[in-house]
Amino acid sequence: MCGLVGIFDGTGRREVEQRLLERMNGTLRHRGPDGEGYHLEPGLGLGHQRLAIIDIAGGAQPMYSADRRRVVVFNGEIYNFRQLRRELEGKGHRFRTESDTEVILQAYSAWGAAGVERLGGMFAFALWDPNTETLLLARDRLGKKPLYYAPLADGTLLFGSELKALLRHPGVDRTALNPAAVEDFFAYGYVPDPKTILNGVFKLPPAHFLTQRRGEAAEIKAYWDVRFASSAADEGQAQEALIGRLREAVQERLVADVPLGAFLSGGVDSGAVVAMMAGLDSSPIKSFAIGFADRRFDESDYAQSVATRYGTEHLRETLGPGEMIGLERLAAVFDEPFGDASALPTYRVAELARRRVTVCLSGDGGDEVFAGYRRYLWHLREAQARALLPARLRRPLFAALARCYPKLDRAPRVLRAKTTLHELALEADEAYVNSVSVTTAEMRRQLFSSGMRRDLAGYRADEVVRAELRRADTDDPLRQAQYADLKTYLAGDILVKVDRASMAHSLEVRAPFLDHELVEWALNLPSPWKLRGSQGKRILKRALEPYLPHEVLYRPKMGFSPPLAAWLRGPLRPKLQALAEGGDEPWRRLFNPDVVAGWIKAHGSGRRDYSAALWLLLVFDASMRRLAAGSGAG
Repeated sequence: MCGLVGIFDGTGRREVEQRLLERMNGTLRHRGPDGEGYHLEPGLGLGHQRLAIIDIAGGAQPMYSADRRRVVVFNGEIYNFRQLRRELEGKGHRFRTESDTEVILQAYSAWGAAGVERLGGMFAFALWDPNTETLLLARDRLGKKPLYYAPLADGTLLFGSELKALLRHPGVDRTALNPAAVEDFFAYGYVPDPKTILNGVFKLPPAHFLTQRRGEAAEIKAYWDVRFASSAADEGQAQEALIGRLREAVQERLVADVPLGAFLSGGVDSGAVVAMMAGLDSSPIKSFAIGFADRRFDESDYAQSVATRYGTEHLRETLGPGEMIGLERLAAVFDEPFGDASALPTYRVAELARRRVTVCLSGDGGDEVFAGYRRYLWHLREAQARALLPARLRRPLFAALARCYPKLDRAPRVLRAKTTLHELALEADEAYVNSVSVTTAEMRRQLFSSGMRRDLAGYRADEVVRAELRRADTDDPLRQAQYADLKTYLAGDILVKVDRASMAHSLEVRAPFLDHELVEWALNLPSPWKLRGSQGKRILKRALEPYLPHEVLYRPKMGFSPPLAAWLRGPLRPKLQALAEGGDEPWRRLFNPDVVAGWIKAHGSGRRDYSAALWLLLVFDASMRRLAAGSGAG
């Protein structure tokens, strides 16, 4: 795992200032403390920070082709590099290192930009071909590795692994907020690709590559998407195939020349990864878990049961609110506002793991791939209920019932019928947006100032998810929801969280459930095999019955988030009050302070649960302060 930066003059060959490139690269030292390298030529500068995992002696970057002309900087791991190497050697290519990085160069030499399609793994890279004066930027299929870019008015293209690297360049305006990205953040708790919080700075979307030939405009193209098709008809055979595919994905991710371990949360997915690891390696697995002092949110006992079963060397820490990282540190790690509160324990479990290992395997992606989220169940049940009435009757009926039903924020979901009745009055895509949103459109309308609403010019964050639901090439509502989550929530939230929280500690995290071939296979399984009755991940759980304890497989899902509502009424309440009573900070030009004060009061009294929205405000405020102070760059 590494970090990369670059400056490319797309119009000519202006010299790149080496000190500026070094400052940009220096912001990424946490991603690669084992080595630093640069390539400079007229009109181009590349920088790299290396975390040495494979071929520690021979894999330094930037890496050059045999003729010293083509050059690449790379972040990630190519899991099929040995198979590709054999294929390329059969075509006459000769290798000088044992590194997976060299396979990228040789694949480009053999197939051009289409070589990206041959790469299996997690990656972001920049490759320069002086023969055609073409820059190639590419990102892996599911977005496990990040890549930011900013085209400047003078024809310069900046790029880097994190936003903080680009912020070191004087051509990037850190004050130019993107109103649509602000709306997105308060809708979903993250800024979805390709936007960032700043105008003029973008994320290269997953499964895309950008090419720019000097003197021409940049082009961005998709090279992969999920293909939906019919699948196997025998569920028992599919269970066997699932274990085989998962074991193979885990085995590919055990290749490392450094110590390796696993996150073990107490859930099904991380337990499955540890179980597969135990069957592939006779030496004890190093596993790591974080628990919470509030037992209602703590899964660490379940993690311990899996650790005991497989004899892992298990490290476990229990956290209270005083032991979490501060908002200022959170803003420094993520650069732009990031509101998923599970980033707090993720940061701490990565810190814990780095004491013993350099690489960790995780269970990330299991919920998206095998339909583990509760919202999938409600999405299907609501679809069945909608089918009972025509839209002309359904909409007014359920809307009227929703208005009459009391709002019970703190009750179990089954009693919070107001939300369900409201969603039944909507079309399926509108309702699914509500289910994945942190705040409603009405809440955001109240929160934003009149000036902010004018700046939005009618933009609605709802369209981010609705567009992906429509783009899914299937009529199956579960597959549509899974597809939309892969494109939005997984790429914009889950994988961002894991990458930044782990790389803040120079820890590489690998996710076997996100092997792209496993993803395609699983999404094409019949939906009732994944979700039946009230049970999500059904086929995965049944396949894992010989491997994991029953109480791990079939207990209610908890997730990995801290007790945020209680913390905001307790130790974090002073920060909320400071937010409400602050002076004329920039955020006050965006929000209605009376609404913010009202939410804080209602939440503090226990009358309403505004924890999700209030947390977003705290996170946003910390990020804006950091940007305004000019420290967002380092």
